[in-house]
Amino acid sequence: MIALITETSTNLPSDVRKAIADAVGNDAADSRAGLAMSAITLNIDMAVDNVGPVCQDTGMPTFFVHTPKGADQLAMKRDIEEAVVEATRTGKLRPNAVDSLTGKNSGNNLGCHVPVIHFEPWDRDEIEVKLILKGGGCENKNIQYSLPADIPGLGRAARDLDGVRKCILHAVYQAQGQGCSPGFIGVGVGGDRTSSFELAKKQLLRSVDDTNSDAVLAELEQEILDKANRLNIGPMGFAGKTTLLGCKIGTSHRVPASFFVSVAYNCWAYRRLGVIIDPKEGSISEWQYRYPGEIKRMARGAGIPLTGREVVLTAPVSEETIRSLKVGDIVIVDGEMHTGRDAFHHYIMHHDLPEGLDIRGGIIYHCGPVMLKNEAGEYTVVAAGPTTSIREEPYQSDVIEKLGLRAVIGKGGMGPKTLAGLQKHGAVYLNAIGGAAQYYARCIEKVTGVDFLEEMGVPEAMWHLQAKAFPCIVTMDAHGNSLHKQVDEESFAMLENIGKEQA
Repeated sequence: MIALITETSTNLPSDVRKAIADAVGNDAADSRAGLAMSAITLNIDMAVDNVGPVCQDTGMPTFFVHTPKGADQLAMKRDIEEAVVEATRTGKLRPNAVDSLTGKNSGNNLGCHVPVIHFEPWDRDEIEVKLILKGGGCENKNIQYSLPADIPGLGRAARDLDGVRKCILHAVYQAQGQGCSPGFIGVGVGGDRTSSFELAKKQLLRSVDDTNSDAVLAELEQEILDKANRLNIGPMGFAGKTTLLGCKIGTSHRVPASFFVSVAYNCWAYRRLGVIIDPKEGSISEWQYRYPGEIKRMARGAGIPLTGREVVLTAPVSEETIRSLKVGDIVIVDGEMHTGRDAFHHYIMHHDLPEGLDIRGGIIYHCGPVMLKNEAGEYTVVAAGPTTSIREEPYQSDVIEKLGLRAVIGKGGMGPKTLAGLQKHGAVYLNAIGGAAQYYARCIEKVTGVDFLEEMGVPEAMWHLQAKAFPCIVTMDAHGNSLHKQVDEESFAMLENIGKEQA
């Protein structure tokens, strides 16, 4: 189980590699979409080389276990839990198990109903274990529809195949860049509210390149891919020709009163692998989702290459410098930055920073890193990509004003309240490449300190970092311009056009 967790976290499967590789050339290399894909492919290679998490958000480890008759599932559960604890200790998993009421992080990824383990019997002698690590950003873009319903941009969705089609297309649209596109989706049609979502997530266990055994669903899966990629959402929501890399649909019987369509969205960092285990030896006899001829090296560029025209930001940053930036500019952060995400934003609205800490003119990074402490008591960054910023929308403008911030780094963009705050207070939003945890970890030279570690846990603590050549793109500027708003509006117009075609 330790081998399965390690490999799943650090080495994307063959079918996912091929899907990403096929998409790399769809947009110009020097476009925003092209730069995002370049950083993504380089990050995939770095994760393997470093045996580090592809993305710092390793989600809620979810295991699907097929067992032969008479298998000791309690012993298997204990083995899985011990492996999860060890993988967390070594930095292959980020400690993500948080008490829902107290907010206390267990620190070892064990907790009430965590990890998630689904046991199912089968008539074979060996044991099969599949693991999916699905980060919170894409998990938050899961969506469920109850038909009949009016679908924004597409009109009335009835309890039929056309209604299902409309739901799926809207699900892709609403994910935008917040789900770290280009993504993959699993769809569950039917069942009850709970089983429909479970069916959707199980579709993510299918191979990207398989063909649905139901000819009608196979045709719909391909149609969704074609139409979703016309939405021009693109990698990271930067606009582009590749928005969706895979669509898998499963159906279940339902009761007459209910018709649910559930969509499980998965980011490009599609981490799922499986193993067949010899029940006598306890050893792995076969790896699943690993194919002969696998693409071993993915990178086709240097990530976000430096041209010399980038704007270098070193805190404290002046308002004049910020006002000179515009959407589309590439920015390089050198020097001090500070992480701050959900728990920090809530806390700082009611409290002050620790005594002696002044970050006016500074840069805050929406990031929940993976950290390891060495024997000298020093922390090192194992993985440090951006988290989805929209969760901080209720707080961000007020936090910018209170702390005197000049830049916010995250992914997926933010909303109108933050955009107005940026304009009023002279700040910018910088979009880093979602999921590129190894790519950005190499840009952190040193951890200079940490606050709120005991209270908030590793992902939510305020880490003080020294960055070098940390690249990102201005997507919301201090003049009221937002690339995210623009792409959302344009993709919605395209969604409406697709709806008219279907009508």
